[in-house]
Amino acid sequence: MDHMSPRLRAFLSEPIGEKDVCWVDGISHELAINLVTKGINKAYILLGQFLLMHKNEAEFQRWLICCCGATECEAQQSSNCLKEWCACFL
Repeated sequence: MDHMSPRLRAFLSEPIGEKDVCWVDGISHELAINLVTKGINKAYILLGQFLLMHKNEAEFQRWLICCCGATECEAQQSSNCLKEWCACFL
């Protein structure tokens, strides 16, 4: 990846641990609230959903948009963030 946002760089700099979902690149404050109301308050829970979808970015993005109210841009950024994290740590 040629250009990384500072937020993506920070997220990829260490294991997920107990980071809140708002640490994931692409997750806005409003989307984080939507996710928390669905019980997805930690980044590792969102990562788990991504993994349950077999790291299929298109499926994950559709789920974020349809079920969680993400914009297309938010969905793309967050799926890319989780994909990059998997490439670094799995």
